[in-house]
Amino acid sequence: MEQGLNKKMLFNKNKNKNKNKNKKENFRVKQKFFAILISLLALILFLSFFGKAGPAGKLIFSFFNFLIGQSIFLIPPILILVSFLLFLTKEKFPKSFAIGICLFLIAVSALISSLNRIKIEGNFQYLKILVIEGGWLGAIISFSFLKLFGPLFSYILFGIGIFFGILILVFPFSKILKEKGVSKIETERPKIFKFFAPKFKVEKVEIKEKKFIPKPAEVKEVPIQKLKTLEYTPPPFELLANEEGLPSAGDVKENSTIIKRTLENFGISVEMSGVNIGPTVTQYTLKPGEGVKLSKITSLSNNLALALAAHPIRIEAPIPGRPLVGIEVPNKSRLLVRLRKLISNPVFLNSPSSLTFVLGRDVSGDPIYADLSRMPHLLVAGATGTGKTIFLNSLILSLLYRNSPQSLNFILIDPKRVEFPVYNELPHALNHVIYEPQKAVNLLKWLISEMERRFEILAEANLRDIASYNEIALKEEKNLMPYLILIIDELADLMAAKGKEIEAGIVRLAQLSRAVGIHLVLATQRPSVEVITGLIKANITSRISFQVASQVDSRTVLDMAGAERLLGLGDMLFLSADDPKPKRIQGAFLSEKEVKKVVKYLKSEIKPIEKISEDELLGEVEMELQIPEELKIFEDPLLEEAKKVVIQARKASASLLQRRLRIGYARAARLLDILEEKGIVGPLDGSKPREVYPVEQLRRPDEENYL
Repeated sequence: MEQGLNKKMLFNKNKNKNKNKNKKENFRVKQKFFAILISLLALILFLSFFGKAGPAGKLIFSFFNFLIGQSIFLIPPILILVSFLLFLTKEKFPKSFAIGICLFLIAVSALISSLNRIKIEGNFQYLKILVIEGGWLGAIISFSFLKLFGPLFSYILFGIGIFFGILILVFPFSKILKEKGVSKIETERPKIFKFFAPKFKVEKVEIKEKKFIPKPAEVKEVPIQKLKTLEYTPPPFELLANEEGLPSAGDVKENSTIIKRTLENFGISVEMSGVNIGPTVTQYTLKPGEGVKLSKITSLSNNLALALAAHPIRIEAPIPGRPLVGIEVPNKSRLLVRLRKLISNPVFLNSPSSLTFVLGRDVSGDPIYADLSRMPHLLVAGATGTGKTIFLNSLILSLLYRNSPQSLNFILIDPKRVEFPVYNELPHALNHVIYEPQKAVNLLKWLISEMERRFEILAEANLRDIASYNEIALKEEKNLMPYLILIIDELADLMAAKGKEIEAGIVRLAQLSRAVGIHLVLATQRPSVEVITGLIKANITSRISFQVASQVDSRTVLDMAGAERLLGLGDMLFLSADDPKPKRIQGAFLSEKEVKKVVKYLKSEIKPIEKISEDELLGEVEMELQIPEELKIFEDPLLEEAKKVVIQARKASASLLQRRLRIGYARAARLLDILEEKGIVGPLDGSKPREVYPVEQLRRPDEENYL
């Protein structure tokens, strides 16, 4: 019985739908017929002006001329406009439109009568002349107002009537249609005037808007169980500044329509999906139609930037894990992301890893964190002033809020000498900040020896990594094996001074040090292949790129383009081994004043660890760096013969070695470079042969016949 009732209700519903549909179709037919009649009336009236409409036209002309006088010449264009609109719109003809026409014609007739008045005695003669100019309606209204209020007020009143008549005529609907999802281009005009719009088709765009609304910090204390046993109290959150304001993305519905329209103009059909408003950019997601190549969409970034009047535009095709394409448009106003809200987030505070640090907020405004122990090393690159040093400060403070000096130590290298001196008094610092390249080389040697010492400790305890060792140490209340975080703020300066030694130390540490808790963070503002070499890139897979100058630099850091389209000021791309595609993040801003407050608090409240002496850490370590085979100078079998040739000839040139040894130019030039490095010949001096040093300088004191 219930099924029968449901079927009956469904039948009645369909029947009502069909009735409504038939009514709409009948109304549409009647409206078109009425529009045709109005057009014919306008044509008859127009021909009657020239006496070409016959007796009927003459009668119609006489009637309207009797009512409104010379205003009759305005009726044909108004009737043509009305019929044209009735053909185009599906809406019911509004009554306000007819009122506007009547008000306009009567006001014009009255104004014509007033302007053509003749001041003669006799009211009836005066009224007769007014009838000739503005018709009976205009004459009566004009005569009445002129007698009662005078000319000036009558002119103003008739002008206001004309204005409101035009206003009602142009905008026939009292309310602009406000349908959900319709773009601003559509809602600014009534539907009846759509034919004045541009000649492109704009479809209804349904989007899901996700606004970025930062939540206040709810956690007041750091609930990390391990820190309680170490009696470590992290700095209070009040030392850091709070976030203020919200980002402004502009009119997201209009931008969605512009994106859809621009792509359709190039023959790409898409369906708009959603909008994510982040602190720096707004991501508009769309789903391409079947058969659309993603390369076609990515190649239109400049066209989209022109249409949206925004630059630069970055296109993510596809968004990882989703069948969508993301178009990232810069916000009208950015939000200054602060560290305080990010480190007070329960996700960060309750993270199981003590090496979790803050990255920033993604394009949706969600906080993003990373675990240094899983990376296990990090490469940071970007042009000057794009936020590298601020990011390094954010990383350091993130780790300070989670680790005591007994569980984590920093080793800082700052060739620029101006970024890290504030950390000299930090209780977590293993030593004072290092500035000189030679001391940096010695530090790498010390770190390698420390790494090998730790490996021996783990081997004796039959443990696999530092986490297992510290877990047992906490239970037995023994000293922890602290994590060592080496941070180099400008790698390019060290590579220019001590390239092969720095690279050899970094490569060796990057290959082996993860298990013993030694992690590297390398930053450079010169992302070239001379600084970020192939060996360094192969061993450091987690990378962060801030804005760079060119696409070549972006490919050097990330192995793909994209970083050249970032906005600077902390806008970054984060690439990790877990994600094959980089993630766009707005880094947290941290002022120098905030850093000083935190360091001052820790200095006053925390007892510093015993620092390693300058001689032990930075002195001449009796150890040679094991340079990989790729970095060793090629020992040519002809090196000894080449050395004898240049010593006997007392000159050194590539052409000499080519003739004497019967070799090619490339091999001869390589032999000269090796001889120069060994101190046998001098540097190149233009087109002159190289200088050969005297034989006496080449002899060793204990070997008389050494050559």
